[in-house]
Amino acid sequence: MGSPPAALSPLRRLAGLVRACRPRQWLKNGLVFTAPAAAGVLATGTAVAHAAIAFAAFCLAASGSYLLNDAADVEADRLHPRKSRRPVAAGEVPVWLARVTGVALMLAAPAVAALSGGWRLPAVVAGYLALTFSYTLWLKHQAVVDLVAVAGCHVVRAYAGAVAVDVPVTSWFLVVISLGSLQLVAGKREAELRARGASGTRTTLGAYTPAYLASVRAMTSAAMIVTYCLWALQEHNGTALTFYALSIVPFVLIVLRHGLLVDGGVGEEPEELVLTDRPLQVFVAALLALLITGIYLT
Repeated sequence: MGSPPAALSPLRRLAGLVRACRPRQWLKNGLVFTAPAAAGVLATGTAVAHAAIAFAAFCLAASGSYLLNDAADVEADRLHPRKSRRPVAAGEVPVWLARVTGVALMLAAPAVAALSGGWRLPAVVAGYLALTFSYTLWLKHQAVVDLVAVAGCHVVRAYAGAVAVDVPVTSWFLVVISLGSLQLVAGKREAELRARGASGTRTTLGAYTPAYLASVRAMTSAAMIVTYCLWALQEHNGTALTFYALSIVPFVLIVLRHGLLVDGGVGEEPEELVLTDRPLQVFVAALLALLITGIYLT
């Protein structure tokens, strides 16, 4: 398992390279739109354009990071029942090609970010690249630190959206995003730990237990729900308050549904849950509808 297939055609190799960029995980980069949307500025063409530039830059940066990470983990991934099917581990994409393409994409990301005009967004993208590169080389081997590092990548994405459109980032926003990111990462590790045959593919998994990761999820979930409720009920007034208050219901349902799915043995790829779980999709749609109404009503 994992030996390169013979005589790969250039088209198949290109298709494998595209899959290795994990375009389905670009869904995470949608976090760049959260701060502009919360600030109510996405109704303007300039804000949409700058947020789209940030999204494109992070897609390049993330794909470059995935390629370098897959090249570094190729031997371990070949021992994993699911990761062994990744193009680099399966031999569809040579390790050298993954590395060269990964570096090229990571260099292109700040250049694309510079199209927004100014230096702040390229600087944030560069910071994200430094964090992911450090994760690939060292942080992913440090228990607990690896959870915070991956969660930090999500927080940087959300912060980049605020920088791209030049809106302030509130403490409420940062706390909810940070806690939500840590909850997702803890759920991902818990699902990996429970997967048969996965314990030998990530060095930090040996330091965790399902009970510990479940406690991290419970702690972050509770803190996040309380923070969101305080934000929804204390920071708004007038007609909009009704919609923010109602948004608490789908928000809590999303958190509870995610916990149920992780306990059921899924959650190793959080973005897959949003794309495949119908109740979660309904809850997310309801939350977005209420928040958008509340934001743009005022």
